[in-house]
Amino acid sequence: MSEVTFELTQEELPLSLLLEADPSEAAIASYMASAQRFVAKRGDSIVAVCIVKPLSNQICEICNIAVIAELQKKGLGTRLLTFVLAQLKAQQYLRVELGTGTFGYQLTYYQRMGFRVESVEKDYFLKHYNQPLFEHGIQHKDRLKLYLSL
Repeated sequence: MSEVTFELTQEELPLSLLLEADPSEAAIASYMASAQRFVAKRGDSIVAVCIVKPLSNQICEICNIAVIAELQKKGLGTRLLTFVLAQLKAQQYLRVELGTGTFGYQLTYYQRMGFRVESVEKDYFLKHYNQPLFEHGIQHKDRLKLYLSL
């Protein structure tokens, strides 16, 4: 893989990439205005994004993290998330939260990165998404809230 750089940016991000992690344009629009935008770039092209919204002075939430399809499962997401967590710690956040499905590779990925399960939000995906979300032929219904202490 050619050189990849990581940065905090204010530039517009490709909606198609954001939709990889969150299939709801309305949900994306709801968190983008107040969020920090971290990107991984190869040359001038954005190849991965991570969107983080403050919940308080000490707690923030990862709302979206996505890598372009051709670079998935090659360590780029891990490198981006490691960069983001270091930046958040430098900004004096003490806790990072996120929500994900109750099964699938994303859950395993976050747990490998040190995130712990805090709670289950029953029927979250049924209530907040107009279209059913399926992974491996199974419909996502509940959402897990995860956290990481920095």
